[in-house]
Amino acid sequence: MVMIVHALLRKEWEVALINGVYTAASLKKEGFIHCSPVDKIVAVANYNYHGTKGLVLLCLDTSKIKAEVLWEDLYNEGREYPHIYGELNLDAVLHTYDFEPNEEGGFSLPADLESMR
Repeated sequence: MVMIVHALLRKEWEVALINGVYTAASLKKEGFIHCSPVDKIVAVANYNYHGTKGLVLLCLDTSKIKAEVLWEDLYNEGREYPHIYGELNLDAVLHTYDFEPNEEGGFSLPADLESMR
């Protein structure tokens, strides 16, 4: 099993739970859902969501994701990130975590994910 993670606003997660599937805004705009390996999510969150409250971190089992998952370096950074090319089926979600910034606005991994870095 390969686990990847995706950060989203709690209200977006609540909509996904009602709809039974998750479709990020990036899926419509870019054609895929941005994800991250566990060891890179803190840097990604600090860059994209610094200080944003009300986030949820989804832990995803790539073997259960029905849409195609591609690892790509779309921005020529020398690092590949996983992208989900379609809706995310919720049975691929292994665990969710509240993902809140600290007082300075930065993020850190939930304690039980630290060992997966």
